[in-house]
Amino acid sequence: MRRCLAGAVVVLLGGLGFGQVAGSVTSSSGRPATQGRANWSQFHFTAGGTRLNPYEKTLNVKNVGRLREKWRRRTTLLDESSPAVVNGVVFVGCGLEVCALRASTGVKVWSFTTGSGVQSSPAVADGVVYVGSNDGNLYALDARTGAKLWSHGVGVMEYSSPAAAAGVVYVGAWFGNGDLYALNAKTGALLWSYPTGGSLISSPTIVNGVVYFGSDKDNVYALDAASGALLWSYPTGGNVFSPPAVASGVVYVGSDDFNVYALDATTGAKLWNYNTGNTVLSSPAVANGVVYVGSEDRNVYALDAKTGAKLWSYRFPYYVDSSPAVVNGVVYIGVDGNGDHGKVYAFGLK
Repeated sequence: MRRCLAGAVVVLLGGLGFGQVAGSVTSSSGRPATQGRANWSQFHFTAGGTRLNPYEKTLNVKNVGRLREKWRRRTTLLDESSPAVVNGVVFVGCGLEVCALRASTGVKVWSFTTGSGVQSSPAVADGVVYVGSNDGNLYALDARTGAKLWSHGVGVMEYSSPAAAAGVVYVGAWFGNGDLYALNAKTGALLWSYPTGGSLISSPTIVNGVVYFGSDKDNVYALDAASGALLWSYPTGGNVFSPPAVASGVVYVGSDDFNVYALDATTGAKLWNYNTGNTVLSSPAVANGVVYVGSEDRNVYALDAKTGAKLWSYRFPYYVDSSPAVVNGVVYIGVDGNGDHGKVYAFGLK
């Protein structure tokens, strides 16, 4: 499957030192708990899922056009869960298990067996690992021991990954009504759910008390995080499986209609769109005024966050469904191997 590389990409990044800089803990507010030089320590940078790296100062709209390939590395087709790396431990789905691995050595610290495959990517907040399984449950596990704290049945999650913010865990379901669920982070009790009438692959993003996500009903949604009330929705021309990024009052998201959209986070009004020429499953990453995103047209793009103008692109042999990570002046991206081995690429200014 085309999304297999996403897991392989971030696993390798963990081995390259992500999570090894002091202070990579994420709090339940969804923000990095410390300031300074940051890691891209989980799928959406923070447990709240913003995909905004506010610490990136090297790459910007003026120099990103000079990006050059630094290296590439062959990977195997691994599980589709992307890991979180916190306090020197990697948390990731491993087949039917949730695994905690020592980041420096890969040695297993603990594992927890679920009833089906774990394609969902974990979120870690306040010493708890939140992760979904295709057995229909969202699990809360003690990050230190792997002991189950609670589980809640929400339906098969497939690729939708949980996000945690302000004592609430949010996750989408693939089957049924395509509900987005809000659960009490300490107890797992249902707080509210919102039915889309479709299926959710897009993972939620929580910023300033608002939950943003997409569905196969071709919409991007904004819900009140406390009540689940609909604030606005924006219709695109295709399925929205891309998890949104939110930065500086703007929602960035891809669609099956080939476009990357920039929407006003408060009103849902379209600010701009950029047509890539093929489906956009990749989740955008935002850093220092630049939006990075992959497309099934085989390119990774750097777009001006304010205007949508293309600043840079790089063409690969196969689809780019993986989501970029941007840290310390380097852009990391994984590329499909078309059923064979894929590759991880790193791009920098020199």
